[in-house]
Amino acid sequence: MKQVVFQNKKIFYRTAGSGNPVMLLHGFAEDHRIWDYQVENLKNDFLVILPDIPGSGASEMLRGNISIADYAEVIKSIADSEGITSGKKSFTLIGHSMGGYITLAFAEKYPDLLNGFGLFHSSAFADDEIKIAARKKGIDFIKTKGAEWFLRTTIPNLFAEKTKLEKPDLIEKLITLSKNIPPEALEQYYEAMMQRPDRTTVPKSFPKPVLYIVGKLDNAVPLNLSLKQCHFSPIFQINILQNSGHVGMWEEKDLSIQCINSFLAKTINYCND
Repeated sequence: MKQVVFQNKKIFYRTAGSGNPVMLLHGFAEDHRIWDYQVENLKNDFLVILPDIPGSGASEMLRGNISIADYAEVIKSIADSEGITSGKKSFTLIGHSMGGYITLAFAEKYPDLLNGFGLFHSSAFADDEIKIAARKKGIDFIKTKGAEWFLRTTIPNLFAEKTKLEKPDLIEKLITLSKNIPPEALEQYYEAMMQRPDRTTVPKSFPKPVLYIVGKLDNAVPLNLSLKQCHFSPIFQINILQNSGHVGMWEEKDLSIQCINSFLAKTINYCND
């Protein structure tokens, strides 16, 4: 694992392979290992960069009132560490769920560093009142019953019913992956997500390819929302995973890597290194 220091905290990330850089950013209650299968299928052709968001995996938690834009600055520090700077090199950034929110914040501030970006089960819209209420309820749940019970209650709902019936081991695998995340970090993520602004102007103004990978059975980012937002982008690729909920990189892993590879082929023309 490599590391950078951000706000006096150690932030860890992994790299694999060589070639044009692509960064895969995990989501809420995950770490970089959510992408293990995709890394094995990308590293022969790309330099794959896999951060642990502060508070997850090996990375230390940031302190204070942290925003999604702050997490985007962490990504900028990692890009700097890998020599990705304006005018020298660009990269593709793909974020899952909360990682997609961070991706949008990064694309808003540093569009010239990207040759494309992707939202994997994610949304450019701000939280509505129903979503904010659900996140506040989640924070209360964590405070009263603890992080592990919260994760055991919520993680199964991320998967499609078919997955829950046929591959229950995936649910336990994700719970195991996330169980060491401090409850304070989970609460911080929820607060940051609730406070994030609408960023639908980002795909509208981005002149390079944007990827949308959508779970048809996703309860967290509904299909109709994803179909609405994809048309904001001048250049876009949308892939609908017919049998996935919110964890398509595991539920339909082969199809997911096909979608990512197809998109990365489109971004090659926008590389400037």
